[in-house]
Amino acid sequence: MDKNFRVIPGSYPYEIVWESLRIVAAPKDNQPFPVDAVVFEEDTFLVMSAETAIREPKESLMRVMTKLIETRPKKPGSILVQGKRPLRMLAVVHDLNREPTWKEEWVESALRGIFHEVERRRLNALALPFIGTLHGKLKKEDFVNILREVLETMECTCLKKIWLIVPLKTKRAVLKPLEPDF
Repeated sequence: MDKNFRVIPGSYPYEIVWESLRIVAAPKDNQPFPVDAVVFEEDTFLVMSAETAIREPKESLMRVMTKLIETRPKKPGSILVQGKRPLRMLAVVHDLNREPTWKEEWVESALRGIFHEVERRRLNALALPFIGTLHGKLKKEDFVNILREVLETMECTCLKKIWLIVPLKTKRAVLKPLEPDF
């Protein structure tokens, strides 16, 4: 190791071993390993992941309007999988027609769906942000507790690594419930 650099206790990346699963907590700009899928926080009408650039539609206005009218909301707590590796897993944890827009049970249901889909597709590595905390007011501590509860009941045979994307200014103590001695 270079003498100019050293690991500072309490900083990131921070690694936790959960049975055979390696959880590496690190910020968004410090990806610790390549991933097979990335989770995104989403709402029932997929507004949060909508492209923000304004461009000419490739379809007629009538077809665009018909699609808009026929659009149905996704079920809160569900997930959608898009693209190729790394896959985009949209965790539907918000309903923008409600206040608050999120519920803990939707976050839990989405996490269960994510891990089920990861196993079904035989993925090895997942990037997981603190869903419910990015656009909602779920406390980071509550997300970690929900994640722990889900991990305790799920059997992860294919999944080997989770990059837990830690929001800025998150104290490492928030991750305590994921530690083996907790």
